Amino acid sequence: MAAALFDLLVPDPTSDRPGARHRLADAVAVTVALGYGLTMLRIGDATAAGAAIPWPVDVLVGLLCAVPLLLRRRRPVAVLAALLPIGAISVTATGPILVALFTAAIRRRARLVFTLGAVHVGTGVVYFLLQQDPPYPVWVDVVLRAVTAAAAIGWGQFVRAYRRLTESLRAHAARLQAEQHLRVDQARLTERARIAREMHDVLAHRMSLISLHAGALEVRTDARPDEIAIAAGAIRSSAHEALEELRAVVGVASRPEPPQPGLADVPDLVAGARAAGMRVEFTDEVTADDPPTLVGRTAYRIAQEALTNARRHGGDAGAALRLAGGPGDGLRVVVVNPLPGTGGAAARPGGMGLVGIGERVALAGGRVSHGARDGEYRLEAWLPWQA
Repeated sequence: MAAALFDLLVPDPTSDRPGARHRLADAVAVTVALGYGLTMLRIGDATAAGAAIPWPVDVLVGLLCAVPLLLRRRRPVAVLAALLPIGAISVTATGPILVALFTAAIRRRARLVFTLGAVHVGTGVVYFLLQQDPPYPVWVDVVLRAVTAAAAIGWGQFVRAYRRLTESLRAHAARLQAEQHLRVDQARLTERARIAREMHDVLAHRMSLISLHAGALEVRTDARPDEIAIAAGAIRSSAHEALEELRAVVGVASRPEPPQPGLADVPDLVAGARAAGMRVEFTDEVTADDPPTLVGRTAYRIAQEALTNARRHGGDAGAALRLAGGPGDGLRVVVVNPLPGTGGAAARPGGMGLVGIGERVALAGGRVSHGARDGEYRLEAWLPWQA
């Protein structure tokens, strides 16, 4: 019950019907925040005569603090930073602050969130000092705020880890499915090639029989009519069977493959990434619409792999994709995304995907570079495009 409630406060952006889930999450977040704040107001010292502010004002301030929670998904740290000072004068505001702290714990690094949680605990000391005659000692406010803040941060970090694990498992399942399809296609192609070779051998045998009978007729000018009829029948039968097998060979060897995506399909790729909840800034500066097939297909695969890596390994679900160039200048593909942090793991996102990009670019006669710098990961590829 608690897991479902807290997970509703910040719904997964990759889930179905995100609009309805976000509205429901907003309602739950505001209800939980005000419910906690008003409960603390009733059982705490905010209604005492020496409170920092009168309790009706405290309630009004708490209600106003619930409004910024509607922006907590887009600006979690900014919303939390704006609410934290109000916790020094209002008990009701502690409810919205805890919800904002939980949201920040899901979307930001633990060090930053724990620092903001410590600030929240510190405002409890300020609230104690602003009271004229505090009915409880200062450690009561400090311990209560520390426990609730730790619970919000801990649960938020758990949800963050759970979602990352879920996304990793989904990506792994999708990759396994793609590999299975690739193995099936490879087996189909191998079997098709084997059948074609067998038919080729049989066809060569039929043609050798036709050549043998035709040579016999050419040499035996004195052959009897019945011998000529037998040889002609053998030639006709072998030719008919050879035509049937040739038709089968051509059908197996030249069966059309599904069309591969190219440069014109990159906007659809970007639209699909955006529909999945990713923020993609797309810039198209290509001066022509019909690049060579290999160049267009390679550019599409580079963009596809780079956006996948940015979503899976980047510090935020966002990337900037730029296409530029034209005939004579070549085609340039640049993808930039923020890093989740520092260290070797963040500096090498993509794994074998980057190896595949390098192989594709090399086959197309281009060049590629990638690496981390200034908190961003940049992949840049150049492909030749003849004028």
